Amino acid sequence: MNVGAAGGSAIKVVELTRRFGDFIAVDHVSFDVARGEVFGFLGSNGAGKSTTIRMLCGLLKPTSGQAFVDGVDVGKDPETVKKRIGYMSQKFSLYEMLTVDENIHFYAGLYGLRGDRLAQRRQFVLEMAGLVGREKQLTRDLAGGWRQRLALGCALLHEPPLLFLDEPTGGVDPVSRRDFWRLIDDLSRGGTTVLVTTHYMDEAERCDRVAIIQAGKMAALGTIAELKAVFADRPILEIRSTDPMRAMALADALPAVEKTSLFGTAVHAVLRPGADQAHSGIREAMAANGIAIDGLESVLPSLDDVFLDVVDRS
Repeated sequence: MNVGAAGGSAIKVVELTRRFGDFIAVDHVSFDVARGEVFGFLGSNGAGKSTTIRMLCGLLKPTSGQAFVDGVDVGKDPETVKKRIGYMSQKFSLYEMLTVDENIHFYAGLYGLRGDRLAQRRQFVLEMAGLVGREKQLTRDLAGGWRQRLALGCALLHEPPLLFLDEPTGGVDPVSRRDFWRLIDDLSRGGTTVLVTTHYMDEAERCDRVAIIQAGKMAALGTIAELKAVFADRPILEIRSTDPMRAMALADALPAVEKTSLFGTAVHAVLRPGADQAHSGIREAMAANGIAIDGLESVLPSLDDVFLDVVDRS
C-alpha cells in the first residue's frame, strides 16, 4: 500500500533508520508533513538532520523504514523523487567559477528546461535573487545573500511542489536571513511544501511545526505553542545578577528549582510543579549569600528553553 499517497501528505516518514556501520545516525524516525506546510527540523550539529533530509531527497538509501515524498517511495524510486523536489544544501549547491547565468542554464539543463519556459524561469530567478544586470558576474564574487537567493532560485527552476532546505542560512548576515525567510513564506502561501533544517531558534519559530532531533531520534514534534506547553505547570523565573554563575549555582540547589540554564547574562530557573510562589525564597537565598539581584521575574518559555529541556530529557 502506498501510504504516502493514501494519507494525502506531501511527506510521510515511517520508522526511517540509517546506519553507518555500528553508528545509528537516524533512529526509527516517523513524521508527516502536510502540503503547503513549512516544517522545521531543529537540532544541534550531528543530530541527524542532514542525514534525514538526504534520504528524503533520494541521495542516501535508508537502512530500514519507509519515506514517501509526493506519494513516491523514496527507497524504491529515488530518481522520480529527485524530479519532484527542489534541494538546497548547506553550501548553496552552486558552481562558483560559473557566472550567474551559467549556473542558471546548468541547472535548467538538468531539469530539462528549454525554450520559452527556460526564458520565463530564468527571468524569475534573476528577479527573485535581485541579480538583474549581474548575469555575467562570477558566482564566487557575489555577496552571501545573493548567492543564497541564487541557489534557491536554481532549486526552484522546475517549479517543484516540495522544497528541501538544509541549513540554508548558514554564514549569511541577519538582513539576508530575514529576506530569505520572506521568500520561504511567499512560497508556502503559493502552495509549496518546505522542509528546512536549522539550528537558529528564530527561524524555527517561523515554521508551522517543528521536529526536534536529538542523537538521531525524534525528541519532540508539534507547533511552537504545543512545544512550549511542556512548561504549562513549570514556571520559569529569569534571574538577573552581576554574578550570574554564582546565582545559577545557588538557584540550582534550591528545592523549588528543577533546573537552571544560562541565557547570556541572565539565568532561567525552571520551577517544579506547584512552586509558583518561589520568588521570595529565591530572593532571600541570594541576599543571604551576598548575591545582588538586579531583576527577578516570571517569563514565558522561549524555544531555547524548550530545546534545552528536550535535550535534558533525551
